[in-house]
Amino acid sequence: MKSLTILGSTGSVGTQALDVVRHHPDRFKVVGLCTAGTNLELLAGQIREFLPPVVAIADEDAAVDVKRKIGSVPGVELIDGPDAAERLAAETEADFVLNALVGSAGLAPTLATLQSGKTLALANKESLVVGGELVTDLIKGEPERLLPVDSEHAALAMAMRGERREDLKRVVLTGSGGPFRGWTRGELAKASVKEALQHPVWSMGPKITIDSATLMNKGLEVIEAHYLFDLEYSSIHVLIHPEGLVHAMAEFRDGSLRAEMATPDMRLPIQLALAWPERLSSGAEPVPLTDRPLTFEPVDREAFPAVDLAYRVGGLGLTFPAVMNAANEVAVMAFLEGKIQLTRVVELVQTVVDEHEPASVVSIVNIERADAWARQRAAELAEER
Repeated sequence: MKSLTILGSTGSVGTQALDVVRHHPDRFKVVGLCTAGTNLELLAGQIREFLPPVVAIADEDAAVDVKRKIGSVPGVELIDGPDAAERLAAETEADFVLNALVGSAGLAPTLATLQSGKTLALANKESLVVGGELVTDLIKGEPERLLPVDSEHAALAMAMRGERREDLKRVVLTGSGGPFRGWTRGELAKASVKEALQHPVWSMGPKITIDSATLMNKGLEVIEAHYLFDLEYSSIHVLIHPEGLVHAMAEFRDGSLRAEMATPDMRLPIQLALAWPERLSSGAEPVPLTDRPLTFEPVDREAFPAVDLAYRVGGLGLTFPAVMNAANEVAVMAFLEGKIQLTRVVELVQTVVDEHEPASVVSIVNIERADAWARQRAAELAEER
């Protein structure tokens, strides 16, 4: 039986990970849960069901509220504070840590997990976008300690499984195109928050859903693939696939193409990571091969410039990816709050990237400085009319 700590247990990936545990109680035991301090009723229910020895909550007031909600549940210790997730990842006795936190806040727990010798199932792509060099330094010689949970990267790992790297020509990450596939840039400028939150394939939190609407999410995944699989950016390609059944493809030098297909269900990539190298029943529906044709389209780079921006930023390296990510997090929140148009999100991020004076990624301190500057500058730009 594998012991598991879940960071971000009340989010979309976290709740589905617990569903995997629920369906395989003989394979997995939850020893730690963590939340940033939202959906406390759900967290209290998770504590009562799974009885984890340790629960981490970033918000101290929320921790008090949870203590009141769970009452005298035996054997459960609550830790709180801004570094609660990092402490939980480092100190809890667990075979696996699933990092399903959202945003750059996931980097410190990612580093703490790997520094403590644990295996990391990574759903927090920002860890690699922001601190990819720091993360990969910790797994040199032990790549199996970092397992992808994003559906595209889990599929790509499957497509490359058992193949010789020298035979690989390129990889393809697919995306549904989000709620605005086919829209022009002029039309996107009029998009509402409600429309942007209506993803056609996946059910996700608001930040990731908006990233999917701008295709920034796909750009972040390009950088993530670069670090996960040690790929040159020139060998990573993006295609729009509205049916959402083919999640990634690997093309080899003999001209053959291996595509990984599955119905859109995050329980599949979650259990692929947690049970690696085994396959378990995930509860996902079989692929509906005869229901509809499969189509693929190029990215409309004029309407969705985020993908090209991510390629540029990834190639520049240094603290540019951290700045792009931080500015994007601020810009997305500004859009959700009605302060800026959807098209302004990537424009704002581009401006912050262009103004940035980069530093090398030799420690998390340089990343934190770049992150703080980018957030402040992005916030200033979001307030401009």
